[in-house]
Amino acid sequence: MGGDGFCGWPTSLHLSRNKMDVTIIDNLSRRNIDNELGTCSLTPVATIEERLAKWKSISGDTIQHFNIDIAQEYTRLAELIERIQPDTIVHFAEQRAAPYSMMGSKQKRYTVNNNVNATHNILCAIVEKDLDIHLVHLGTMGVYGYNSEGFSISEGYIDVDVVQEGKRSSTRSILHPMYPGSVYHTTKCLDEVMFYFYNKNDQIRITDLHQGIVWGTNTKETHLDPILINRFDYDGMYGTVLNRFLMQSALGYPLTIYGTGGQTRAFIHIENTIECIRLAIENPPDGDRVRIFNQATETHSVEELARFVSNLTGAKIEYLENPRREPVCNDLNVIADSLQELGLHPICLQGVLCEEEVSIARKYKHQCDVSKILNSPPWRKSPVQEIPSKTRFFPQKRTHKNRCNK
Repeated sequence: MGGDGFCGWPTSLHLSRNKMDVTIIDNLSRRNIDNELGTCSLTPVATIEERLAKWKSISGDTIQHFNIDIAQEYTRLAELIERIQPDTIVHFAEQRAAPYSMMGSKQKRYTVNNNVNATHNILCAIVEKDLDIHLVHLGTMGVYGYNSEGFSISEGYIDVDVVQEGKRSSTRSILHPMYPGSVYHTTKCLDEVMFYFYNKNDQIRITDLHQGIVWGTNTKETHLDPILINRFDYDGMYGTVLNRFLMQSALGYPLTIYGTGGQTRAFIHIENTIECIRLAIENPPDGDRVRIFNQATETHSVEELARFVSNLTGAKIEYLENPRREPVCNDLNVIADSLQELGLHPICLQGVLCEEEVSIARKYKHQCDVSKILNSPPWRKSPVQEIPSKTRFFPQKRTHKNRCNK
């Protein structure tokens, strides 16, 4: 589901190359959102028909595509699942951008309607057709929130003591408390609750991958031909912070940090993303509870990231008012052992791969619409101004530990 998107497309090719029979269901909504926003990928993205034809000519494998809005066309979805009877459904079919989900009431409602209905329709179809299907879902580390709580984030569950009359009566394993920071992140929290119910009630086997921010553009498969190239989003709605920095450096502009730059996030390379999906498929859970993996390989603060790009390209750094509602600084200690125990080989933010991202930004910079780089919306209509409007400030240099989970 969502096999034409930024993560879905290279995953589809990777699974096909690994001798899996792949079918894509995608209503091409991400392409339509580009039209709505007046943006496009920096890299030239071919049509889905051109992509699939090129893949067949290179690999000899056929990937079918069905244009179905799975959030609205339940009957078509259920009938296709019954006809194909897949071993695994990989669910990428959600609106993935936090800034877009906060743009206005139209985008907020679309994000909830699309994401929640899509997830629930898949679950309903599996139950209705009485099929034993392993559902692999791409979630987000954002369900945990980004407050500095002083403890490590475990993989989906925490053990809590139940106290009655002042005495500990029992210990229970519960879902990690959820602290969504946007409407998009809220839908991922709702996904998690639905997974919990359908696993408990209907014994659906589910793997929920709480993924960090994805960096990188191409994979071994998308490198095979220019027609297969993956998306490179740089705008304030869909572009990741690293892509924005790379785009600004390619144009000779300063790297703009929102707020203090102390916001720490988890990261993962796109090659590792598709590897994680394959590992989850090849190692299905037994179904006793929803299996949750933290899908991340390293953590960095935004300021660390900017300094990394600055050292790589020579770009200057500037600080701007933060349009988001988030802590000005946070720690993020992530436990992400399970996927590495299954065989994941972490790719960290350094060396040849980042140089490749710089070269992509420079090669296609003539296609950049500069007006879209800083178009992220405010998180609410009248945000509390922790930083005076239009003020740029330069905090004292801080030392952050570069954490790479090797």
